[in-house]
Amino acid sequence: MEWCTGMLVYVLASDTTVKISRETLSHLERLRGEMKARSIDETVMALIKSHRRKILAGVFGADKGRVRPFAHDDRGEDR
Repeated sequence: MEWCTGMLVYVLASDTTVKISRETLSHLERLRGEMKARSIDETVMALIKSHRRKILAGVFGADKGRVRPFAHDDRGEDR
């Protein structure tokens, strides 16, 4: 970790850095503990995956609760 004027630079990899405030780092560290993640990177990836799941649930859940399961009587050849 490196400190610079009012911001914390958190080194995620040898060639990548991300500037975040100390407050944001504090929130991420708290989440890391709650999620039992091994690192801040793992915490951020879990948050990204969670966000993607929410988006997909919204797109593919449009008829959730309104569509009944397929039944044997729904087969077309029996009509």
